Amino acid sequence: MNIKEPMSIEGYDKLVEEFKYLLEKEKPKVAHEKLVAAALGDRSENADYQAAKEKLRFIDKRLFYLNKMIQNAQVIDPSLHNHTKVSFGSTVTLVDLDTDEEEVYTLCGVLESEIENGLISIHSPLAKAMLGKEVGDDFKIQLPKGTKEYEIEAIEYKNIFSLKQNIRTTKDFSFH
Repeated sequence: MNIKEPMSIEGYDKLVEEFKYLLEKEKPKVAHEKLVAAALGDRSENADYQAAKEKLRFIDKRLFYLNKMIQNAQVIDPSLHNHTKVSFGSTVTLVDLDTDEEEVYTLCGVLESEIENGLISIHSPLAKAMLGKEVGDDFKIQLPKGTKEYEIEAIEYKNIFSLKQNIRTTKDFSFH
């Protein structure tokens, strides 16, 4: 059974961009490097050949993974939701009821998450605990350091990619 993987439009586009780049540019380039290295002679002691062969293995594994993610993608446009309840793409302001500290999280796809920037996977325990809740609702969640209790102070929509700090580019897609 294939589990659908929620992601934003931009997240899906980035997956497809990386897949195409690896398939159409990086893999042919590395395959050519392997052929050039193979022509130099003894393959068993040829470091360039072994390196190219290893790069091709990594590329194939990444292509397989990306293809699976693309096939299982459930593309969601969170801007179309009203965000009166916590859902995919919601930016949620929480108040820790023990410390009165505010925390802000945005629910996104697993490949879009950046916990250090408040972008948490829709599959995370905290996101699952918030889903469907409204402003004023409180909830408890069991964490490794004990139970935490939060109240939802605000729910709004902010574009996931406007919050991301680590957006991959074609330079990041290459295997060095």
